[in-house]
Amino acid sequence: MNRFFILLAALLISGCAQPGKSFYVLTANGPAPSGGGIGIGVGPVTLAEYIDRPNLVVQQAPNQLAVSEDNRWAGDLSASIARVTAANLGREMKTGNVRTYPWQRDEEIDYQVTLDIRQLHSEADGYAVIEAGWRAYSLPDRKLKASRTFVGREPLAADGYAAMVAAQSRLLSRLAGDIAAGLR
Repeated sequence: MNRFFILLAALLISGCAQPGKSFYVLTANGPAPSGGGIGIGVGPVTLAEYIDRPNLVVQQAPNQLAVSEDNRWAGDLSASIARVTAANLGREMKTGNVRTYPWQRDEEIDYQVTLDIRQLHSEADGYAVIEAGWRAYSLPDRKLKASRTFVGREPLAADGYAAMVAAQSRLLSRLAGDIAAGLR
């Protein structure tokens, strides 16, 4: 009887797994420096409707997208973009004092950077693309310091979703470089 319950439990646990599904995370170029420095807060991040989902998206033709059911983000995409951008921006600005929205107190932040991600996908031609509007405000007065639209393309190093996410991570690093240039 015990063997029956053990077998039943094993079947139930294996049934909870999602076979064939792969989960991906965006990565920073490395951690932000430790310690202090100017305070930078990243967020909120807004996403275009077509990418505000757990699934990865590929553009198959000029007006056609494919949404992968088996290839998904490992967490919330807007939170992941904020986390990766904050780490990359901290490294660019040589500060360990970076936060993601929402943070506890504005007094700890010198600049707030908001992001509007309008495009973030790969295309059939082997490139990942991004279009992101960003605004940087000085705090606590909330004066606009800089505002730009960043557009970039990054070649995929290989076929597949892992290469797509790696290229998107590189695009976020380039976006952080653009933001840092605007803050300097």
